[in-house]
Amino acid sequence: MQNPHPPPLQQPPSSSSSFLPFSTSTLKEPKTTLSIVLATSLFSLIFFLALSSSSSSPSPPPSRPDPFLFPTHLSSSPSSSHSPPSLAYLISGSNGDSSRILRLLFATYHPRNHYLLHLDRFASAAERDRLAINVQSIPIFKAAQNVDVVGKADFVYPKGSSSLSFTLHGASMLLRLKPNWDWFVSLDAGDYPLLTQDDFLHILSYLPKGLNFVKHSSYIGWRESKKLKPIIVDPGLYLSEKTALFYASQKRELPNAYRLFTGSSFSILSRNFVEFCILGTDNLPRTLLMYFSNTPSSLSNYFPTILCNSRQFNRTIINHNLKYANFDKPSNEKPLRLTSDDFDAMIQSGAAFAARFQSSDPLLDRIDREILRRERGQVVPSGWCLGESGNNTCSVWGDADLLRPGSGARRLEKLLVELLSNTTSVSNRCIFE
Repeated sequence: MQNPHPPPLQQPPSSSSSFLPFSTSTLKEPKTTLSIVLATSLFSLIFFLALSSSSSSPSPPPSRPDPFLFPTHLSSSPSSSHSPPSLAYLISGSNGDSSRILRLLFATYHPRNHYLLHLDRFASAAERDRLAINVQSIPIFKAAQNVDVVGKADFVYPKGSSSLSFTLHGASMLLRLKPNWDWFVSLDAGDYPLLTQDDFLHILSYLPKGLNFVKHSSYIGWRESKKLKPIIVDPGLYLSEKTALFYASQKRELPNAYRLFTGSSFSILSRNFVEFCILGTDNLPRTLLMYFSNTPSSLSNYFPTILCNSRQFNRTIINHNLKYANFDKPSNEKPLRLTSDDFDAMIQSGAAFAARFQSSDPLLDRIDREILRRERGQVVPSGWCLGESGNNTCSVWGDADLLRPGSGARRLEKLLVELLSNTTSVSNRCIFE
């Protein structure tokens, strides 16, 4: 068993990289269209060059996680065929969200996973520093060496393309910092899990690691005039202060070289697909990046469109993102805030996550108490926790590969069986022959 007070280990290197730069001249009539074309080209080029340089930079020195957590993997890969899968979490928030991010980290934590925490530039540097200090004060995070905090952030506008730039940047950092993971999950501070990580990892261990959980549709409808034809410039890509999105007066035609798909901004992506988007030699991700760089809500369209237009990946998509959300109208961009009235439907849905929760909502306390069995300020008790029940169970550590799934695993299993066996769900996949 592990000493509950392990010696301090070296802090994992925090990223000091800024987000992708972007510059453009002031848009003036009638040169708007030309300026937009130049801006998108420059954005895509800089993105490509930034990724090329990062992939050629030296990798961080190999870490040695605590031997009590990984006793059988000190000389082999933690993602061996005999081990449970590993998830890469990108957890992000804005001004005043540091406590929510830390709570979400506790609720989703498992030593096998990797976590990258990000507070955008709407938050102060002092708040970002406090988050990093709080993370380093937790012994299990230091011992497992699997939590990093972005040191130099940028603005992220949810309605613009800077949210897409941030997501791709976060995924690329996780590829470079932590090489051994199987799925990429990007969570907002307003999200929360509906099952334990033991439940989640247990069920994922029975699935092909190439599956992508992406809610998608080829039906454009009202989005054509509201989301796809308008031309915008996102100031989060090129300005260092907060300002409004710029909408051009012109609109553009929809492309005919590829088919557009729409979906949710939240998805669970396989490592192979993430590498295809960031490191692959196929030009499709970069072509679509240029197109969506000046499109409203580009994050909800980018990944579904790539998946459905790629013969390599269009058979790997599951038309569900494993998140529960309550929309009163299909055209709403944000789901309604969840209340206690949603608890039963939320849990019975079998989803792994839910959105949107208010900060310090009593509903979160109920999830902690009844679903996660988590004490305030503590991680969720899991198979690797060997301490006495009710007395900081996770103060004594065991093998991180040991999972103890519960009722959450059964709920998620039921949902996945319905998704994989439902002929309607299968026929709705974007498969091109």
